Amino acid sequence: MKKINGKKAAEYLINKYGKLKHEPEALAYAANEICEECDHDNALDLLKLLTENTAIPSLHTHSYSFNTATGRHIINLMKEKYYEYEN
Repeated sequence: MKKINGKKAAEYLINKYGKLKHEPEALAYAANEICEECDHDNALDLLKLLTENTAIPSLHTHSYSFNTATGRHIINLMKEKYYEYEN
């Protein structure tokens, strides 16, 4: 599994959006935890799912460009992990 750290998450978000609005360490933690739970091979894919709603075909997160129940569940789990990290 390809994990990400807070620095890599921050670099990605700054390159994409120009600034940080959220805690990159918490985002990296959430992406790595859910990546492991879902048995996916790349945590950056999960970060992109959360921030850009990018589809992950191997996890069946989208159908006809809409979130599937699985995709919504993964996003909600990541949100829970993000706030769990902050508290």
